[in-house]
Amino acid sequence: MALCVMDTARALACRDGTAATNLKLISIFVIFFTSVIGITLPVFLARFLFHGKTVHDKAILIIKCFAAGVILSTSLVHVLPDAFTALSDCQVSSRHPWKDFPFSGLVTLIGVLTALLVDLTATSHVESHQNQAEGYAAVGNSEELGILSKKIDVEQQQREAEELVKLKQRLVSQVLEIGIIFHSVIIGVTLGMSQNQCTIRPLVAALSFHQIFEGMGLGGCIAQAGFSFGTTAYMSFMFSVTTPMGIVLGMIVFSMTGYDDTSPNALILEGLLGSLSSGILIYMALVDLIALDFFHNKLMSGQSSLKKVSFIVLVLGSTSMSILALWA
Repeated sequence: MALCVMDTARALACRDGTAATNLKLISIFVIFFTSVIGITLPVFLARFLFHGKTVHDKAILIIKCFAAGVILSTSLVHVLPDAFTALSDCQVSSRHPWKDFPFSGLVTLIGVLTALLVDLTATSHVESHQNQAEGYAAVGNSEELGILSKKIDVEQQQREAEELVKLKQRLVSQVLEIGIIFHSVIIGVTLGMSQNQCTIRPLVAALSFHQIFEGMGLGGCIAQAGFSFGTTAYMSFMFSVTTPMGIVLGMIVFSMTGYDDTSPNALILEGLLGSLSSGILIYMALVDLIALDFFHNKLMSGQSSLKKVSFIVLVLGSTSMSILALWA
């Protein structure tokens, strides 16, 4: 109880509504600008600088490895600890049932299993459509089937396989964006409701770099998935505006209700949503990004130098995002 009193006194000393509002208005434009830079940079490099060149596939792979490191670090070093801290706050952990069970771990597990379910469902859907197409193509008598089997084009099979890979990559990008949007909304609303200028001031600078690296992570996946220009622009726009919109929403909620971002209900909501998004991001980073590229990518097979470079870039992405945890 004494710790709660000390924390409250420290927070009251830093509360200044006018200064906090000014900082939040600045943060809306700064975070939007840095988000646009982060997510469009890998897309621009893939579409205009490396497109059509022999190094295109390798460049995309390296960008994606950096992205995987950023997303893995985001989930384990940023999102999950914040969710655990929110549910471990003395205002929450002193109440039932929050003091009786580690809900942050449970909801993270639910996020992992949910991402797996979505992955399995989408993969099964794609495979069933492929099997139906093959079944329709195989209708006819044995002589016709023999002729058709001889006419099967190896290049056509390769194109179909590549298309399945693209569909998988697009699914990964879309589910990944959902997990990141959860995380971004939580950050934005929490910042928007906060009246603590001591917290907001360093957070704006840290979140700017945070959005750059996280944007590069998502942008690398979008670039590899090969979306159309319209879809790419839409996904980039949604990522860029989510945190600023969250800040605006938080400011509106506070001005209308005076809702305290440090209240038990706010902390519980933050902890549960953070845990869920953390589970989704952990699954996507380890299964759909790292495992897929390092163990099932044709470019990796037989090229030890590319494996080494990819691993170094993966570590670099993880390290860059982890260092930001010192400030945000």
